[in-house]
Amino acid sequence: MHITNLISQYFGKFAKKEFSKPIQKVINKSYAKLMKLDMTEFKNAKHYKSLNELFTREFIIDRQIDESKNIFISPTDSLITECGKIENDTALQIKGMEYSVEELLTYYCTDSFEKVLDGDFMNFYLSPKDYHRYHAPVDFKLKKLIHVPGKLYPVNLKYLNKEFELFVQNERVILECESQGKIFFMVFVGALNVGQMVFTFEPQVETNKDTKEIKVYTYDNIEITKGECLGYFKMGSTVVMVWEKDFVQLENLLSQNVKFGQKIATYK
Repeated sequence: MHITNLISQYFGKFAKKEFSKPIQKVINKSYAKLMKLDMTEFKNAKHYKSLNELFTREFIIDRQIDESKNIFISPTDSLITECGKIENDTALQIKGMEYSVEELLTYYCTDSFEKVLDGDFMNFYLSPKDYHRYHAPVDFKLKKLIHVPGKLYPVNLKYLNKEFELFVQNERVILECESQGKIFFMVFVGALNVGQMVFTFEPQVETNKDTKEIKVYTYDNIEITKGECLGYFKMGSTVVMVWEKDFVQLENLLSQNVKFGQKIATYK
């Protein structure tokens, strides 16, 4: 097991531990202050029983989303670290640092891979201060989930600038999705201190375990509604979205912070 996975496992054990109320209150308030959490839409930090509960907090005030049928919304609160056109098979993790989309998606997506050649991509980086749940960006039919074990390098800007093909090296969960007859992928990338990636519709997925086996789950009848919660990171991480060629027109959001529910792309 890689050292980053071990560190993440130990941090995960600490984060899920429920300390006595006075101690947990201090931990939570200190974390919220240190990371400058905006708790406007959530319970006060002192009410969460563990750091994991705070990380994976749910809204108590419903987030308004753009309901327009012809647009994709951001699945997360995050920073757009890169976006644009896939040049044949190549996308950017950050300016000057390329990765292979085919390697990212693995050979288990071969049937659909050719459709995303020269398509579009967008990278969403969730920092430790962000809301950690991820949501459906549009109404879609879920076709496949692929869990790929791997390392857990940090995915912050420093590491994106120095570690080649970081997204390909790290553990990840890939969703193959279909909307209005076209394909897009959502890739959830693990990172240092991400104790787990949870998917509410597939409890069999267990991340950050001592395994090298790729697991594939296929579906015939899972329909996901726009805005629906898909699951959550237990700490900040990254989501990569990849669209079929000539599917969408991306908004110009490079280096901008976006909120779940905000418009990121329009159907062509």
